[in-house]
Amino acid sequence: MDKYDCNTQATFYAKSRFQRAEYREGCKHCQTHLGLYEDIVSKSFHCRHGKAYLFNKVVNVSLGEKEDRQMMTGMHTVADIFCVGCGSIVGWKYEAAHEKGQKYKEGKFILERYKVSGPDGSHYWGNHEAHVGGSDADDA
Repeated sequence: MDKYDCNTQATFYAKSRFQRAEYREGCKHCQTHLGLYEDIVSKSFHCRHGKAYLFNKVVNVSLGEKEDRQMMTGMHTVADIFCVGCGSIVGWKYEAAHEKGQKYKEGKFILERYKVSGPDGSHYWGNHEAHVGGSDADDA
């Protein structure tokens, strides 16, 4: 598996950004920081376990194998993402969208709310509004 955004310079940059950031997502198992509120594209996504956030970028994750998945919005090539702190699956990366209207997801990440915690340790950020609408989940 490849580590995403985890080389020395990127990790240092990520740590300094996290220290300045007011809101951040973390792994619910080990509290490793995964993403910043400012990097959320949408909070209107859905997955197998409920709601999910679409991020422009995340840190401290490793990528799994690419695979095609049929989702509510069509076929996508995705790779699961795992917390580097504990190895838990926390979401997926959109590698490719097969539908023209879904291309905006390519290169972006889903963090499942069920698998992450907010800055105060809660598992949901209910007081912030979504930026862009969208929905996706496995049909299975």
